[in-house]
Amino acid sequence: MRATVLEDVGTVRVVEVPDPVLVEPTDAVVRVMLAAVCGSDLWPYRGQEKFTPGDRMGHEWIGIVEDVGAAVGSVRRGDLVLAPFAFADGTCAYCRDGLFTSCPHGGFWGGGHDGGQAEAVRVPFADATLVPVQTDADPVLLRRLLPLTDVMATGVHAITLAGVRPSGTVVVIGDGAVGLCAVLAAKAAGAERILAVGRHRDRGQLAQRLGATDVLDASHSGTAADLLERTGGGAACIAECAGTQSALDLAVTVARPGGTIGSVGVPNGVHSVDLYRFFRHNITLRAGVTPARRYLQTLVEQVLAGTLDPSPVLTCDVPLDEVASAYRAMDERRAIKAVVQTA
Repeated sequence: MRATVLEDVGTVRVVEVPDPVLVEPTDAVVRVMLAAVCGSDLWPYRGQEKFTPGDRMGHEWIGIVEDVGAAVGSVRRGDLVLAPFAFADGTCAYCRDGLFTSCPHGGFWGGGHDGGQAEAVRVPFADATLVPVQTDADPVLLRRLLPLTDVMATGVHAITLAGVRPSGTVVVIGDGAVGLCAVLAAKAAGAERILAVGRHRDRGQLAQRLGATDVLDASHSGTAADLLERTGGGAACIAECAGTQSALDLAVTVARPGGTIGSVGVPNGVHSVDLYRFFRHNITLRAGVTPARRYLQTLVEQVLAGTLDPSPVLTCDVPLDEVASAYRAMDERRAIKAVVQTA
């Protein structure tokens, strides 16, 4: 079968690899229908994160079950299934606490494991990992479901960590797919005011379509002061969705005393935190990789009910053989999120 690998900095290729097969009785083999390129895929692509040449790529995907092990009971051949960006056993203490990404027996798609930017994937712990979707594989519906595998779940996690409540106010920092999904999640949580901060005019316009009440330019020198004024001295809830030093610094600056920052951006390039600011003003920082499996069932139900549609963050489509162009488009900020057509 064909699969995407990272050969060198800035070089991804589609190569022939062995077809996945069942190894454990808890495995499933899934034929991938749609995959996506994530912003975090760009870190090794840019050489800002360690990798081994030949590492598989892609952790966001959706597909059809082709085979299941003897011990698998929750999915069967022919099921449309959604996978979170990490697999987990579902039985350890961390999984029972909802921290699936901390499972000692689990892992993340890609690298030394099968990647989703491929024609098929072997899924360990299929019962605990896969979410069956009781519907036909309609192309429009698939696009609405695909972002749930990572960016929509991560946007929800940011809003959850920040403690957003109905009728409240939240500042969302970052206009990538996660930040835009956090705007959607804030709206769904009942936030009355959603202040979106980013660097791209077109993405700001999309943020408004998704529910942002205010859009501010992160590159403007007066943005912090503007946020403080618009929030009456600071925000109680901030969703930091970029993972950069400037984004975290802005979040700390505009947090009101007693406020909470929910940080879900992968913190590559963050070298310092103003701990005294947190201490002096009782500010809480809640950060972490999203346990996406915790949120998936509810998000799937919302998509099927027609109350959630994160597909506008998907702005570029390529066939699998042209996946390199999707990486370039995202690296150059010409696409918010790229879809890879694998079937």
